[in-house]
Amino acid sequence: MPRRTATMLASTLMLIALLCAGVFINVPYSELSPGPTVNTLAEHGGEPVLQITGHKTYPASGHLNMTTVRVTSADYNMNLVEAIYGWLAHDSLVVRHDTLYPDGKTEEQSSQENAEEFSQSQQSAKVAALKQLKIPVTSWVIVATVLKGSPAEGKLHAGDVIKAVDGTAVKEPADVSKLVTRHKPGQDVVFTIVPAKEQAAAVKAHKKATTTRDVTITTKESQDGGQERAIVGISAGTDNTFPFTIDIKLADVGGPSAGLMFALGIIDKLTPGDLTGGKFVAGTGTIDDDGRVGPIGGIEMKTLGARNKGAQYFLTPKDNCSAAAKDVPKGLTLVKVGTIKDALNALDDIRTGKTSDLPKCTTGS
Repeated sequence: MPRRTATMLASTLMLIALLCAGVFINVPYSELSPGPTVNTLAEHGGEPVLQITGHKTYPASGHLNMTTVRVTSADYNMNLVEAIYGWLAHDSLVVRHDTLYPDGKTEEQSSQENAEEFSQSQQSAKVAALKQLKIPVTSWVIVATVLKGSPAEGKLHAGDVIKAVDGTAVKEPADVSKLVTRHKPGQDVVFTIVPAKEQAAAVKAHKKATTTRDVTITTKESQDGGQERAIVGISAGTDNTFPFTIDIKLADVGGPSAGLMFALGIIDKLTPGDLTGGKFVAGTGTIDDDGRVGPIGGIEMKTLGARNKGAQYFLTPKDNCSAAAKDVPKGLTLVKVGTIKDALNALDDIRTGKTSDLPKCTTGS
């Protein structure tokens, strides 16, 4: 056999062997890719994404698309060949597995956490939208979670309304921690609550719950951070009642990143005219009750997915701007926003054609 032929054959066999080996070598990585984008102003799965009853609504054209990212599952074992392909591909992003699933979270645990974050993002979107429109929203502090094995287990329950701690009125979730940590571990703290069932019944009857009871809990020392700090083992959150019904119908989506676009969609439906002027606007970002927009993960995949769908403008959380601006899909303008008011101002510029006034993302922003 000629030497050249033998060399080519050996090289081919070696390449085949390396590829075969790569298929069987697992690596600790996961892959992100663009997921579906959904217009919050339109229908999805045969029904409107935003359904509002009990208040006048207005038709809205154009697009206010929320964006998603597809990720490989927690139990998926990526091989070396897939990782290399993902690193080289423009429409995927390979990251360490533990950045998506920290502390060994299972697929079920991650899905549950994403579902809870998605539910909370819907609530915050409604509150932020109505506050922006100066429509009153009634809010109260609740027990969001109770840790298993904690002093509060069996005494407080998720959904209980926290009226006061040690007789001091509670106005926001942060007040609860401040009041509890005034104690030393081992001391008693008194919660004045409205039980969750009684609160739910009052809300259903459109009445104010008036029955309260005191619950005494003995604090214990926190094991987090090595500092002596009294805890009872709960996290506090906020619940709300709205003057009319706002339903967000969107299945198979998790996480908090659609909050901004839901809020803008609600505002568009509750006000005359079109926020977008018929333009295709997409975006992402968490939102809190006061309308502050927070960063999200997978921004590069979201901008790519939005552009592939036809988006012209992308509302980008200011803390994601620098990363997003490193690889902007052709034809897409990244607009920096830090609050819901920023987003509304940007939409006004887009609608009126003042695009030169838009605060655009740059690699240094």
